[in-house]
Amino acid sequence: MSSRTHIRNRFVLIGDIALVIVSVLGSFALRLDVSQLPFYFPAVLLMCAVALLIKIPTYYFFGLYRRLWMYASTNELRLITIAVTTASVLTSGLMLLLIAFDLIKPGMPRSALGIDWLISLILIGGSRFALRILAEQNTNLTNGKMRQALILGAGDAGALVARELQKSSQLNLIPIGFLDDDPAKQNHQIYGVSVIGKIEQLEKILETKQVDEVIIAIPSAPGQIIRLVNEVCRKKGITSRIIPGIYELIGGKVSVNRLREVDITDLLRREPVKIDNQLIGSILTDKRILVTGAGGSIGSEICRQIARWNPSQLILLGHGENSIFESLLELKENFSTLDIHPIIADVRDKNRLDEIFKTYQPQVVFHAAAHKHVPLMEINVEEAVTNNVSGTRNVVETASKHKVERVVFISTDKAVNPISIMGATKRLAEMIVLDTAHKNHVAYSVVRFGNVLGSRGSVVPIFKNQIARGGPITLTHPDMQRYFMTIPEAVHLVLQAASMGKGGEVFMLNMGEQIRILDLAEDLIRLSGLEPYRDIEIKFTGVRSGEKLKEELFEDGMNFEKTAHAEIFRMMDEEKVDSDSLADVLNRLEDLALHSQRGQLIQTINNFLPSGSVKQS
Repeated sequence: MSSRTHIRNRFVLIGDIALVIVSVLGSFALRLDVSQLPFYFPAVLLMCAVALLIKIPTYYFFGLYRRLWMYASTNELRLITIAVTTASVLTSGLMLLLIAFDLIKPGMPRSALGIDWLISLILIGGSRFALRILAEQNTNLTNGKMRQALILGAGDAGALVARELQKSSQLNLIPIGFLDDDPAKQNHQIYGVSVIGKIEQLEKILETKQVDEVIIAIPSAPGQIIRLVNEVCRKKGITSRIIPGIYELIGGKVSVNRLREVDITDLLRREPVKIDNQLIGSILTDKRILVTGAGGSIGSEICRQIARWNPSQLILLGHGENSIFESLLELKENFSTLDIHPIIADVRDKNRLDEIFKTYQPQVVFHAAAHKHVPLMEINVEEAVTNNVSGTRNVVETASKHKVERVVFISTDKAVNPISIMGATKRLAEMIVLDTAHKNHVAYSVVRFGNVLGSRGSVVPIFKNQIARGGPITLTHPDMQRYFMTIPEAVHLVLQAASMGKGGEVFMLNMGEQIRILDLAEDLIRLSGLEPYRDIEIKFTGVRSGEKLKEELFEDGMNFEKTAHAEIFRMMDEEKVDSDSLADVLNRLEDLALHSQRGQLIQTINNFLPSGSVKQS
C-alpha cells in the first residue's frame, strides 16, 4: 500500500474519532431535552470514552482503514454495517454492565444506545461513500476532454462496463448512454447513465449524439446483431469494441480489461445454448481426466472448460512440449488449486501410454490428438495413418485395458464420405472407438463437428497474415463453403455430448448453415478497416486434392435423430463393424505405413471404407 493511501487512512481514522464523539452526543441530544444535557454530562463523557476504546479498534479489526474508499461498493456497505453493528453491540454491552453495577451516576437513558448505533451507521457509512463521490467528481473534472462511449446492452455486463469506465481515468472514456431492446429498461438509469433507445436505432443515435466509441456489452449477442452494429460503426468511422462471447467468459469475469476489437468469431457467433450442468458435472467433477492433444486448439479449450468443473486430476498429454507448457501456465494461472499433470508423449507409443494410464488411472479420456491439415496429409499419408489411426487404436485399447469409464473421440465432418486421407483416417479412428464400445459394452463415443474458427492453420489466421502483408488473399474456389463454429462453442457442446454417451454413439453438433469462404474473407478485410478488391485483392487458385466444395454432415442412407439437447444429434443407424476384419485392416495399414507403401495404403483404405474414394495425389 502506498504512503499516500496510509495518509488518507490516517485522515479517515481522525475523522472517525470525531464522528464517534458526534454520534454519542447526538444520541443523547435526540433522546433528552436540551435542559437535561448538563445533568447527564458525566454519562456522556464516559460513553464517549467507552465508544472510542471499543469502536475504533473494532473498525480497524474489520479493515475499515485498509481500503480505498473511492472504489466503495455494496460489499463495502455490507462490511461497514457489520463493523458498526459489532462495535455498537460491544459498546452497549459494556455500558449496560456499568449501569447494572450502578457505576454511572447519574444514570443514563438506555435508548440512547440504539440511537448511537443508527447515527454511527449513517456517519461512518456516509463518510466513506462521500470519499468515493468526491473521487469520481475529481476524475470527471480532471478529464474534461474524455471520449464518449455508447454501451450496447443494459444488462449485468453493460452495467459493469459503465461502472468501470466511470471509475477508471486511464481509459479516457465516459459512458453517455445505453442502447437495449428491453422495453422495460427504456428511459431508466444505471449508475446515472440513461437507456436512450434500442439497438436498431444505433445509426440514428450516432447521427444525433457525439459518440467516439461503441461498446457491445452483450455476451450472448448472436453474430447477426454484432454484424449489424459493426457495419453501422464502420460506415460512420466509429471505433467498436466488444465483450467476449458467453463461452469465452465461462469461468472468467466481465470487465473493461476484456474489451477487444470485434473479431470474425463475433460476426459468426450464434445464440448461446443451455446445457445440463448436472449431467456434465456427473462425468467431470471429482474425476481423473486425461486429454490427448492437450496443447492443440481444441484440446487446450477442452482442458480450459473441464477445469471449471473441478476434476480431481487433469492430465495434459501432448507431443509438443511448447504447447503443453503454454496450456499448463494458463491453467495454473486461472485454476491455481487444480491438480494438473503435464505429460509429453506420443499416442503412437503404446508402451508409454500404458505406463501413463497405469500411473494416473484416468476415469475419463478426451482423445483430441490428431493430424488435421488436409493438404499436408495428402502428401504425408504414412503420418496420417500412424497418428490418426494407430494412435487412436493405442489410446482406445489402453483405455479399455485400464478400465477407463468413458472415452470421447473428437472427430470431423470430413470423416463423412471421405475423399481426403485426413477424413479417411478419422473415419477409421471412429470405427475403432465404436467397435470397442459395442464389443466391450463401454461408454466410448464419437463427436463430429466441422471447422472451428481460429484453430491453428485454419483459414482465419492465414487470411489475417495475407491482409497484414497487403494481400492478396488466396482462395481455392469462389463457391467453397464450410461449416464454422467458434472453438469455445464447439467444446461447450462436446462436453454436453460426452455426458450423454452410453456407448457406441456418433454425435454430431449442429453447425448451423455453411458459410462461403469468400464471404469470410471479405468480412475479415472489412474488419481490418479496408475494402475488398480495392485495398486487398482476392485471388482464386483452384481446388486442391482432397477438398470438397461443400462439406457433408449426413452420410447417404444414415439417419440422425435429435437428442435431449437441441444442438446435438445422434446417428440412428449404428455402424456395425466386423471386429476381426477391422483388426486385420489396421494391422495391414500399420505394416504398410512402416514400409512407406503409400499407394497400397490408399488402396487398402478405399477397399475397406464403405464409401472409399480417396484419390492418389
